[in-house]
Amino acid sequence: MKNEPDKLARVLKVLAVGTRVRLIQLLRQRTLCVNALAARLDVTQGAVSQHLRVMRDADLVIDERRGYRVHYRLNEETLEQWRTEIDALLAPLERGSTGNTPTEQGERPCAAMRRNKDAGGQTI
Repeated sequence: MKNEPDKLARVLKVLAVGTRVRLIQLLRQRTLCVNALAARLDVTQGAVSQHLRVMRDADLVIDERRGYRVHYRLNEETLEQWRTEIDALLAPLERGSTGNTPTEQGERPCAAMRRNKDAGGQTI
């Protein structure tokens, strides 16, 4: 998933819903069925099922049939990939990497743009 902004945006969309974050918190502790998740979150089973579908489509949860019930657990591999990608996105940039852009040279980007415009407003 490295350097794929659309995939990273999809990950962040999955995580942008509070109920899904709470589901992750619960499933980090143990495997649970929809009924147990709904009771702990105080939401309907239908709502939990919809959130789990989104999470399953994103490969974040794995479903396992146990008798008449389906239990869900986190896909630890996906969770680790997401953690790595989010860390990379939020990591501070290294200083002095290339020196090619105005901000890397210590200039403010707007000042550099103004300096590169001619009197008619055209970029030179």
